[in-house]
Amino acid sequence: MIIIPVKEGENIDRALKKFKRKFEKTGVVKELRQRQQYDKPSAKRREQKIKAIYKQKMQNDEQNG
Repeated sequence: MIIIPVKEGENIDRALKKFKRKFEKTGVVKELRQRQQYDKPSAKRREQKIKAIYKQKMQNDEQNG
């Protein structure tokens, strides 16, 4: 359960913004979206490999550039 301490006189919009930020950090919505469809393990590995190659390329570009 997410608890947001609200100070007396604090704007409700600010408290709502804090709640949304905390809720997003939990990753609940992201997990729900992932569970809506099935991805084959080979497809997951392929995506991870592509991301790793991209990250490696970006790091090399930073060091060389």
